[in-house]
Amino acid sequence: MRCGKMAAAPPPAAAAGAAAAAGAASGWGGVRRRCQRLLYWVPVLFISSILCWSYYAYVTQLCLLTMTNIGEKVVCLVAYHIFFMLFVWSYWKTIFTLPMNPSKEFHLSYSDKESLEREPRGESQQEVLRRAAKDLPIYTRTMSGAIRYCDRCHLVKPDRCHHCSVCDKCILKMDHHCPWVNNCVGFSNYKFFLLFLAYSLLYCLFIAATDLQYFIKFWTNGLPDTQAKFHIMFLFFAAAMFSVSLSSLFGYHCWLVSKNKSTLEVFRAPIFRHRTDKNGFSLGFSKNLRQVFGDEKKYWLLPVFSSLGDGCSFPTCLVNQDPEQASTPGGLNSTSKNESLLFPAKPLRDSQSHLLTDTQSWSDISAKAEKGKIGMSNPALTMENET
Repeated sequence: MRCGKMAAAPPPAAAAGAAAAAGAASGWGGVRRRCQRLLYWVPVLFISSILCWSYYAYVTQLCLLTMTNIGEKVVCLVAYHIFFMLFVWSYWKTIFTLPMNPSKEFHLSYSDKESLEREPRGESQQEVLRRAAKDLPIYTRTMSGAIRYCDRCHLVKPDRCHHCSVCDKCILKMDHHCPWVNNCVGFSNYKFFLLFLAYSLLYCLFIAATDLQYFIKFWTNGLPDTQAKFHIMFLFFAAAMFSVSLSSLFGYHCWLVSKNKSTLEVFRAPIFRHRTDKNGFSLGFSKNLRQVFGDEKKYWLLPVFSSLGDGCSFPTCLVNQDPEQASTPGGLNSTSKNESLLFPAKPLRDSQSHLLTDTQSWSDISAKAEKGKIGMSNPALTMENET
């Protein structure tokens, strides 16, 4: 009996050791995650330090100590502080505006989660997702034709929504994760990001333009031999260098806005029911611009949220049908022309449906669509077998 008691003693000790090891591993994992979060702020601190130095170099060394003309000083200081304020304001909003996540209606219910876990992978799981998404305004699919579903967030992905591996969450209309702002650029802050690029470019161009004559004097020995001359030289180099990189990046995102695309959609075009269409969300330049900046022009140049919609559903244009593809999926009766032109199959949010009624009515578009175009329908209503 005594030996039996002694033999039974090790298991609790082993369990305690395993628990301690698991606790140490989880503690180390928490420390590592905190260190990673701190490292993510390094690019932001770098930009902030460059901005603080540029303020000192321009205001103190260039304007106050080097410029001799009073009128030039006043004009440069006033204009500089306007650009500086707009730059900092838009940068701050881009960094600290939380990305928007899909609303509760896109999350699976508890019963749907259990059904999805019980069913084997394949068509049976798609049947569960089809039931969950039948009342959702979803028009895009995966490459295999399935409903887009996030295994980590347990939700049906809205159109243009993607899972960010850095933030570990689904982001509405995700464009990209930007390390320079330590934030995901998406529906909630894309306008702020555009204004940040615009005002940072104007900030650098203004500094380079007003510093140019003093930069030339530096090389022609026209400046007094003081500490200011080195700030003037490096200030021009930094402003010119950032102007080149920012102009290309800003021009690229202006092109994205004009085409109503995101960076992710450039690399992988959205897939609709009948085909892939890289311009599926484009409504024309004016409507594309208003979708990002809003209807009220007085807010366009201010870092104030004014984008249209809710980020979960988006108006789409009519997409040309693939001539090699059947007009309807196998096993379905073909619809009449009038029924096929009813677009969209699901009603859009009231906040953005007016985008489809301005300038050009959908009746005009439908008339043109009869000559070889077909309206999109909700892929949640009709699922095709995965290939």
